Amino acid sequence: MTTPTQLAEQLSTTTLLRFATAGSVDDGKSTLVGRLLHDSKSVLTDQLEAVEHASRNRGQETPDLALLTDGLRAEREQGITIDVAYRYFATPRRRFILADTPGHVQYTRNMVTGASTAELAVVLVDARNGVVEQTRRHAAVAALLRVPHVVLAVNKMDLVDYAEPVFAAIAEEFTAYAASLGVPEITAIPISALAGDNVVEPSAHMDWYGGPTVLEHLETVPVSHDLTACHARFPVQYVIRPQTAEHPDYRGYAGQIAAGVFRVGEPVTVLPSGRTSTIAGIDLLGDSVDIAWAPQSVTLRLADDIDVSRGDLIAPADDAPAVTQDVEATVCHVADQPLTVGQRVLLKHTTRTVKAIVKDIPSRLTLDDLSQHPAPGRLVANDIGRVVVRTAEPLALDAYADSRRTGSFLLIDPADGTTLTAGMAGASFAAVTQDVAEADDDAEWDF
Repeated sequence: MTTPTQLAEQLSTTTLLRFATAGSVDDGKSTLVGRLLHDSKSVLTDQLEAVEHASRNRGQETPDLALLTDGLRAEREQGITIDVAYRYFATPRRRFILADTPGHVQYTRNMVTGASTAELAVVLVDARNGVVEQTRRHAAVAALLRVPHVVLAVNKMDLVDYAEPVFAAIAEEFTAYAASLGVPEITAIPISALAGDNVVEPSAHMDWYGGPTVLEHLETVPVSHDLTACHARFPVQYVIRPQTAEHPDYRGYAGQIAAGVFRVGEPVTVLPSGRTSTIAGIDLLGDSVDIAWAPQSVTLRLADDIDVSRGDLIAPADDAPAVTQDVEATVCHVADQPLTVGQRVLLKHTTRTVKAIVKDIPSRLTLDDLSQHPAPGRLVANDIGRVVVRTAEPLALDAYADSRRTGSFLLIDPADGTTLTAGMAGASFAAVTQDVAEADDDAEWDF
């Protein structure tokens, strides 16, 4: 039996995978998550007893594993997922943070929230219905958010007699669509979440399938979120000046390294001012170190006394991002109130918040067929579109394709602080869809 100490040692040496589940209503996302947690022995006894009790009250003879994630009363009453449900579990090979996102079109914005930090997305499809509009919508959202790995889980194979041709046709259609959006890796797995086929244990009913189970793939997929390989970026969160007898002249800039590596002696540029200096010291957990990397929280000390404040960005002098006041981006509108041309907003990028105005909304994207509606004038809840925002002060943004950390931002209502829109600076999709590009040569969308 594994002791708590041994478990802690195992967890410290395993990697972390953030992944999200998505799919149309009733495709079985919550059941898949529940089966995954149950069969991997990640459910506490009292949790399982509570699910069994709730299932009996609903007249079900067997536990409804979907109740492990559908925690809201409205979710259980309607049998759908409304909010993003986060679950944390681990196996001896890897730790996981799972975001179970809603399938209803009304809650597309919630999928954007859950997938924004994911390295992998599991898109479920009902084997009886095949690829539907919401399936294409979720694949497009995953492509927009640059999720590097997508798993197509063809669920409810037990209801189609575990027929290989049904799975093959769905996998071929989805793979072609997702690849056209620029999704770099697509893995198709036939499953039955209700019966447990190919979720944690291999299925005895599909001997024609020789690939991994869902859990095997999650444990072995390469985790590509190595932030140390990205452009080095350090958003300043707080300026430390103790001005004590012990530290009369100490001036440090504290924050979390968003990406890359910083070294003592390295020339750096402070943006948006453009002033340059050299890293004189790095303080980490009370000790001075020569090197620090993402996502460590550190304090940088510079060789020169220059004006640096919260919201400034420190970057290598030879690899600094461009500074601009005109931000062109793809956005997902998440608020109930619309976003309109001419609207005054606040733009929050890393630790910097500036006043801004929406100059233009060139187009709105229809995710089910990738058509665009030019010059809509406004975006409503769950809409995805292109916007041009003019900021009152310069910003140092990377393209979202280069850095999900420093290429993303939020638009906020200055009146009440409500988050209006989640933005991704730069181009939309990673690849060009030839048919769409030829039909819309003058389009604002970069397919």
